[in-house]
Amino acid sequence: MTWRGKDPTLPSILLNSHTDVVPVYEVIDMLAVVPHSQAEDNTSRTQAVAFLDKYAQELGLECRLIETCDKDHTIVLMTWKGKDSTLPSILLNSHTDVVPVYEEHWKYDAFAAVKEENGDIYARGTQDTKCVGIQYLEAIRKLKNDGYHFDRDIHVSFVPDEEIGGFKGMLLFLQSQEFKALNVGLALDEGLASPDDDYVAYYGERSVWWARVKCEGNPGHGSRFIENTAAEKLRKVINSFLDYRESQKLLMESICRPLGDVTTLNLTRLEGGIANNIVPAELSATFDIRIPPTADFQKFEQKLQGWCRDAGEGVSIEFLQKNIDQTVTATDSTNPWWVTFSSAIKKCGKNLKVEISLRASDSRFLRKAGYNAIGFSPIRNTPVLLHDHNEFLNEAVFLEGIDTYCSVIKALANMKP
Repeated sequence: MTWRGKDPTLPSILLNSHTDVVPVYEVIDMLAVVPHSQAEDNTSRTQAVAFLDKYAQELGLECRLIETCDKDHTIVLMTWKGKDSTLPSILLNSHTDVVPVYEEHWKYDAFAAVKEENGDIYARGTQDTKCVGIQYLEAIRKLKNDGYHFDRDIHVSFVPDEEIGGFKGMLLFLQSQEFKALNVGLALDEGLASPDDDYVAYYGERSVWWARVKCEGNPGHGSRFIENTAAEKLRKVINSFLDYRESQKLLMESICRPLGDVTTLNLTRLEGGIANNIVPAELSATFDIRIPPTADFQKFEQKLQGWCRDAGEGVSIEFLQKNIDQTVTATDSTNPWWVTFSSAIKKCGKNLKVEISLRASDSRFLRKAGYNAIGFSPIRNTPVLLHDHNEFLNEAVFLEGIDTYCSVIKALANMKP
C-alpha cells in the first residue's frame, strides 16, 4: 500500500508487517469458545457453531449446519467447490468438543488460550484438536488468496462429540443423505503430536474393549476366614490381566515398536462392598483394553474367558464396549490417495512415520463404512499432551502445519482420477 507524499523524489518510508499472526489469533479465539465434552451448559457449543459459521462466511465457503439428533449435536460443514463435483471429494474432519480439565494443575486458565513470549499457547484443545480445524481453514485461506481453484470439492467438517464416542456426531452423520452426497474419496482426521522431528500418519486404530469382570463369592462377617470369597477370585483375575499387561509392555520394549502395535490393558475401576465389616458377595473390576487390528480378536477373547474360568465359579465377563472392526487404510502403491498424500509430505521436506493409532477417533467410523481415512496432525517437536495438564502448542509449529496442509490439499484436490 502507498500513501503518496508531496515530493516522490525524497527517500520513502517503508512500514513493514506480516500476516502470519492472523491464524494465531483465529486459533486463540476458537480455543476460548470450545465446549468440553461433559459440559452441562450448552452455550459454548452454540458459540463454537456461530464462530465457525462466521469463519466460513469470511473465507467465502458454503456452510451448512446439520443437526444429527438435536440442536446440541450440530455439525458444521463447509465446502469449497471444485471444477468437477463428480470426482470423489476430500473431507477434512475435526471436532469442536474437548475433555474437561483439573484446573488446579494448570499454570493458566485452561480456556483462556494464554500465549507465552516464546510462542507456546496453553489451552485445552491446542493439540486435540482445535489446531487441526483452524489449520485446515487457514490453509484454505492461503490457497484461495493465491488464486487456486481445484478439480475436486473440498469439505471441512466440525463434529460435536468425538470426545465422548462420536455416536451422535460422525456416526449419525455417516448414515445421513447429506454425507452420502459428499462423495468422499479420502478423509483426513486428527492424529497425534510427534515429540521428534518426524510427522506421523495413522492408517488404522486399535479397537477399544471395555471389559467388566464380576466375581461372586461367599459373604460373611469381616472377622472370619470366609472360604471361596469374591475377593480371592478377583485377585486371580487381576493378576492374570496385569501379568498380560506386563508381557505386552516388555514385548513393545524388546522389538522397539510403537505403542499402537501392541495391546494395552489397564485396570480402571473397582466396585463392590456394602459395609466395612462385611465380606462382599460380589466384586467387579473394569479394564480398558486397546487391541491392534493385526491381532486375532477371537483368540484374545478366548484368553480373557479362560482367565475368568481359572479364577473359579461365579466369575463372568461383560463387554461394555467391544469394537471388532479391523479395517485399515492401505498404505502402499495400490492406494493412490495414500501415494499422493505421502508424496506431498515428502515434497515438504518432512519425514513421515506410518503407525496404528494408540487411541480411538472418528476415523474408525469412516474406515468401517469403507472410506479411506488418514489420521494426521502436522505437529512436530512437541510433547504429546492431549487430555493432559498444561496442553500447549507453539505458534511456530502451528504455522508450519498450515503450510504443510497447503501442500497436502493442493496435491489431493488435483489428484488425477
